[in-house]
Amino acid sequence: MTRKATWVLILVFVGGAAFGQSNSAPARPAGPAAPLPRDRHEGLTVSADVYTERDRAKEKFGKANPVPVGILPVEVFLTNETPQPLRVDMDTIQLEVHLEGGRQEGVDWLTIREVARAIAHPRGPSAPRQPRFPIGVQTGADKKADELSEILRPFALDADVIPPLGKIHGFLFFDLSHDMSLADHSSLYVPNVTTIPANKPLMFFEVPFGNI
Repeated sequence: MTRKATWVLILVFVGGAAFGQSNSAPARPAGPAAPLPRDRHEGLTVSADVYTERDRAKEKFGKANPVPVGILPVEVFLTNETPQPLRVDMDTIQLEVHLEGGRQEGVDWLTIREVARAIAHPRGPSAPRQPRFPIGVQTGADKKADELSEILRPFALDADVIPPLGKIHGFLFFDLSHDMSLADHSSLYVPNVTTIPANKPLMFFEVPFGNI
């Protein structure tokens, strides 16, 4: 075979391989994320994103990840479609855990400080260290919990007024006592929302997370 014929065969082979690669099936793009569970009525939508996986929560919170200590982070979104502001009574929001036999148990959300302490001291707080020669009053300072609080605070849902045609969102944290499977049988219960300034109550909101 001549050198010229050899090069022709090589070019045909390479060109065919390149054609085969360029016409292979492209990688399938990732589909859209599933819609968040929600409850919507009277111009307000309450939706929730539940963080049960350790890795996902770690990506969000870093070393302030509450999932390993049994605390469930729930990102709550409140969208106001009305031309008037709405007020949410934050103190009454609960996680409703639906147990066997139709029983329910309400779980209050934890403060950022409570979450930080639980992460800082997963085995419980140790006794405060006494100085050799006590002077003044013990402050009970906890630098580790302070540091974790500073990490978590920007994530918290710390507003209670939703502006007209506006949205607020942030995390609430619930202690599930290390049983994250309870999240699949739980719902976010928001019982007290009122209009401003008329103070007219809206019907309660309940956002189911899973198999209820």
